[in-house]
Amino acid sequence: MDYVSALVPPTVMAIAFTFLIRTLIRSQGGVNKAKEDAVVDAALSGAQPPAQRSGGTAKRA
Repeated sequence: MDYVSALVPPTVMAIAFTFLIRTLIRSQGGVNKAKEDAVVDAALSGAQPPAQRSGGTAKRA
C-alpha cells in the first residue's frame, strides 16, 4: 500500500494543475477583453515616465 500513498499526491497535483491551466485558458478573451486591455494600457501608460521636453533639439549619445 506504500505505492498508493506515494502516487496520490502527484496525481492530485497533476489534476489540480490541469484544472488551473484550463481555467486560465478559458478566462482569456471573452466579453470583458476590451475592458481588461484598457485597464492594462492605462496602468502601463501611468508607469512610464513622461517624455522630457527640451527647448528644441534633443541630445543624442
